[in-house]
Amino acid sequence: MEALNQHVSARMFGARFVQMVLCLTFLTAMASAMIQRHTFVLQSKSVKKLCKTHNIITVNGQFPGPTLHVSNGDTLIVKVYNKAQYNATIHWHGVRQFRTGWSDGPEFVTQCPIRPGGSYTYRFTVTGQEGTLWWHAHSSWLRATVYGALIIYPRPGTTYPFPRPDREIPIVLGEWWNRNPIDVVNQATRTGAAPNVSDAFTINGQPGSLYPCSSSDTFRASVKAGETNFLRIINAAMNTDLFFSVDDHTMTVVAVDASYTKPLKTNVIMLGPGQTTDVLLAADQGIGRYYMAARAYSSGQGVPFDNTTTTAILEYEGSSTRSTPAMPNLPFYNDTQTVTSFADRLRSLASQDHPVFVPQSVDENLLYTVGLGLINCPGQSCGGPNGSRFAASMNNISFVLPTSFSILQAQQLGKKGVFTTGFPDNPPVQFDYTAQNISRALWSPVKDTRVKVLKYNTTVQVILQGTNIFAGESHPIHLHGYDFYIVGAGFGNYNSQTDPQKFNLIDPPMRNTVNVPVNGWAAIRFVADNPGAWLMHCHLDVHITWGLATVFVVNNGPDELFSLEAPPRDLPLC
Repeated sequence: MEALNQHVSARMFGARFVQMVLCLTFLTAMASAMIQRHTFVLQSKSVKKLCKTHNIITVNGQFPGPTLHVSNGDTLIVKVYNKAQYNATIHWHGVRQFRTGWSDGPEFVTQCPIRPGGSYTYRFTVTGQEGTLWWHAHSSWLRATVYGALIIYPRPGTTYPFPRPDREIPIVLGEWWNRNPIDVVNQATRTGAAPNVSDAFTINGQPGSLYPCSSSDTFRASVKAGETNFLRIINAAMNTDLFFSVDDHTMTVVAVDASYTKPLKTNVIMLGPGQTTDVLLAADQGIGRYYMAARAYSSGQGVPFDNTTTTAILEYEGSSTRSTPAMPNLPFYNDTQTVTSFADRLRSLASQDHPVFVPQSVDENLLYTVGLGLINCPGQSCGGPNGSRFAASMNNISFVLPTSFSILQAQQLGKKGVFTTGFPDNPPVQFDYTAQNISRALWSPVKDTRVKVLKYNTTVQVILQGTNIFAGESHPIHLHGYDFYIVGAGFGNYNSQTDPQKFNLIDPPMRNTVNVPVNGWAAIRFVADNPGAWLMHCHLDVHITWGLATVFVVNNGPDELFSLEAPPRDLPLC
């Protein structure tokens, strides 16, 4: 009887959530919602950084790209012209894309790429989301320079669940190579070796004064003593978790991934690639200049990383430009304790105006291993360890993108041969996932384009279990088309008997990207109420390049209102 009640509870939760979404959609349509139109032109531009000049791909000639400002309920229509020499797509990172999966953007998952000389119009409505998200290219490594902020304000007539700040400052953290990033990844793919690490990190496109030829272009944020500043921080780096801190100032976290949190005071935050964090910062120190700084959190033993530090300057009005800012005390590169402490203290706001709907029971209970591997190179010597080729996988399947058709198109048209179903619910072989010495027989994944099919309105739990194959490290796992609740996390192997007893089912943080702890696990829950084909992948681009990804294909609901919209007429052809 108890099991039946739990099952009914899950169904009722799913129905309530759908009703809430439909209600929000209706209300936003009636409450001064706007249609915003933008044009993105992808094009090459000559840029000088770190004393060197080379061409990068930009949007509208800007690096970073344009910041888009919308309100909850607004519709965005963005026409993208590809005048670059590479295939391209744009992903609206964190936007839930209810019924508009054709606009999600990952290459060969929801669309074929926009070829050079082509165009495509992305159309979607931002529903029930407020805070900071971002957009970026989702084809090869174009996102190294093709990215920008997406700021979502409260619906007209409403406000923030905290006192309105005086100033707003987007802080976009990036990663810079002194080479064409496409050449970097292509060389690694050709040889099987790991790609070269970056040469610098950036804040709003600038490396900062600790790098050569960079002092004069350091980003400066002007603040006024006594005012409260709203820092919208985005980790747009390609392959690096980043610590961020402001010298002599305390930050109050109020949202993550466009979901409000209970206020959390901290001197340092950590963001995995893809994650956003909104903080309030009071200008309550002496008039002067203070460094904002970011540097790597590198959890993998022996894994090369960029150990440089990027800086920007928080500049009080009236301060002398001749004064030298002081550096904040950033954690050491492998300070996992600080990372864990910060993540463990995050809680959803869970207020009357911003409630949570945490699934109390689940229909699908999935365990996915996430980690690295090596593939042999028969008849040749590749650039990985012992002549092998680097790989990565979920449940021992190294994901291979289609090349002639997108997964969403194939699913909607019933086209065979593009992907297979039956992605395993559990690892094909159970072993001590985080052991120090894992048998070499378990190091080689299978390459495949296999997806997991979910029935509409299914409640889903995914245990993301890190492995110590080759090197254990933190993995920022991003799920397209959904937010999810992080109900638990820990180190070592997940224990299905004891760990669920410690789950937070009351006010867990809601995100679209979760950092799976190094040699540990994270548990997420969501309701599969958004039909489409949704990529789930590691947001370290080196890892998705190696295959650390899978796709959830969510079936349509009972009628048109709960089904994917028809494909747009200008959907790119392969």
